[in-house]
Amino acid sequence: MRVHSLLRYPVKSMLGEAVPSMFVDEHGAEGDRRLALLDAATGHVASAKNARLWRGLLKCTANADAGRVNVALPDGTNVTADDPAIDDLLSRLVGRPVRLIAQRPEGATLVRPDPEKLLELGLDAEVSGRILEIAKATPGDAFTDEAPLHAITTATLDHIGVEALRYRPNLVITTPPGYPPYAENDWVGAELAVGDARLRVLTATSRCVVPTLEHGPLPRAPQALRTPAAENRWDTGGHGAQPCAGAYLAVLTEGVIRVGDRVTIGR
Repeated sequence: MRVHSLLRYPVKSMLGEAVPSMFVDEHGAEGDRRLALLDAATGHVASAKNARLWRGLLKCTANADAGRVNVALPDGTNVTADDPAIDDLLSRLVGRPVRLIAQRPEGATLVRPDPEKLLELGLDAEVSGRILEIAKATPGDAFTDEAPLHAITTATLDHIGVEALRYRPNLVITTPPGYPPYAENDWVGAELAVGDARLRVLTATSRCVVPTLEHGPLPRAPQALRTPAAENRWDTGGHGAQPCAGAYLAVLTEGVIRVGDRVTIGR
């Protein structure tokens, strides 16, 4: 197995960028999910998991250049994250007051409506769900959800028939012919040696509604949730069997990972 591609998302729930190499440590990937929008009305972190409010963020693209984050809006406007106008621009985009923040509030939370109910009832339906405290496994100020890093294999992606960016991984791993989909489940508890880094596989990744949504020019893809819901359900966090695809990772040894690096699995 080898690293097929590396991705990071400088602003949570916006489209991100592919990079040729990535430094990783206990905080996750350098430059990944270091900024997020904070909803002024509720105090929750904005996440496209709550598609009714925040799916429009997936029409924005964020990239980092020499540590400076730039945001491209759907109308073609480009603005830097430190521009005083950015809060007003993003508030107009999402239709509610927000602030772009770089420091994760203590006990930061987001709203995760039941994703399968959203597919059934529609993205604008008022659907019950859970309030999640984010980044409990990630030191520092990153706005990751459950763990510092996320990986998925080409075997899983090819089987489901969707683009990698829908699942917002950091590592896409090329697997040899005949490699089974959802094999990431079997990696839980194992260590991955990738480039200079060593990673611990924590759990399979439960999927929300985000992979099914429009991503920039990409149309909706309900199969991104429906296929793993039918084929690969795991109880990853005490909330019952959830649709899963990919795996969450912690960083045991920091280092640089490059596209093309070999990936080996050990126990």
